[in-house]
Amino acid sequence: MMWIALLLLFIVIAGAIALVVLGLRESRGGDTLSRRLAEYAERGEITSLEEIELSQPFMERVVYPAAQRFGELAQRFTPQNAITETRRQLDMAGTPRWLEPTVFLASRLVFGLGLGALMFFVFSLSPTTSPFALTSMLIIGGSIFIGFFLPNMLLNRSVRRRQTEVTKAMPDAMDLLTICVEAGLGFDAAMRKVVEKWDNDLARAFARVLQEIQLGKLRREALRDMSARLGVDEINTFVAAVIQSEQLGVSMARVLRVQSDSMRIKRRQRAEENAQKAPVKMLLPMAFLIFPTIMIILLGPAALQIMRSGAFF
Repeated sequence: MMWIALLLLFIVIAGAIALVVLGLRESRGGDTLSRRLAEYAERGEITSLEEIELSQPFMERVVYPAAQRFGELAQRFTPQNAITETRRQLDMAGTPRWLEPTVFLASRLVFGLGLGALMFFVFSLSPTTSPFALTSMLIIGGSIFIGFFLPNMLLNRSVRRRQTEVTKAMPDAMDLLTICVEAGLGFDAAMRKVVEKWDNDLARAFARVLQEIQLGKLRREALRDMSARLGVDEINTFVAAVIQSEQLGVSMARVLRVQSDSMRIKRRQRAEENAQKAPVKMLLPMAFLIFPTIMIILLGPAALQIMRSGAFF
């Protein structure tokens, strides 16, 4: 019985994770049908649109549309503020722009209902516990609650990871921007150098800014949008300084130099702060893992000798 329950738990979690991964994967860009038709045309194959659609992977042909419709149903009962906040969180996590909040809402429902149904099935198979008992209902309700909020926790973790990577990459990127601008390049050309040199979240954010500028958006608006998508204090300060320099006519090289020095000071201060936190974080492992082990190693042989000698009897 137990292995059947574990197998069903694995299937439910794998299906829910597949929805999240499908939403968090990088966008390949372009129209899928047009790209597929072009591929068939290059290979000289003559086929119908029906055959092309059937050649799609099962996830794109069945799972993703079903999840999107399921999410649209959930969207009717979700406040608009929650949908807007979900969209903002997805942008901050670096998800592709074509991903709609409906898919994410569908993954939350799948997690919650799937884990709840699984626990109900497990208690139904148990010969001693009824699924309608008070303890069973509390466990089932807790499983639904945990499953419903688990995608949010994964999304928040992805946001924090991305912000940490951007914060770590910012001082080096600022140095390169400063060197390029002082060498005579424009600010856009300096950002392009950062995109060419690195392949990280900050470089991809700069690449999106350059694409938006090429499409006609003002530089300050594109930078403000990047700042809102990343949600990092260093980026906010950098964008504000660049926009102010552009509006007031201050030397861009001087502004970037000041920002670069400031960010390196902040990085050193964060390292010192983490070093100060290390002894406090080590207290719990030392108190509950290291000290008991040392006591067992030191006092264990003495305790065994005392027990063998019969001193307690």
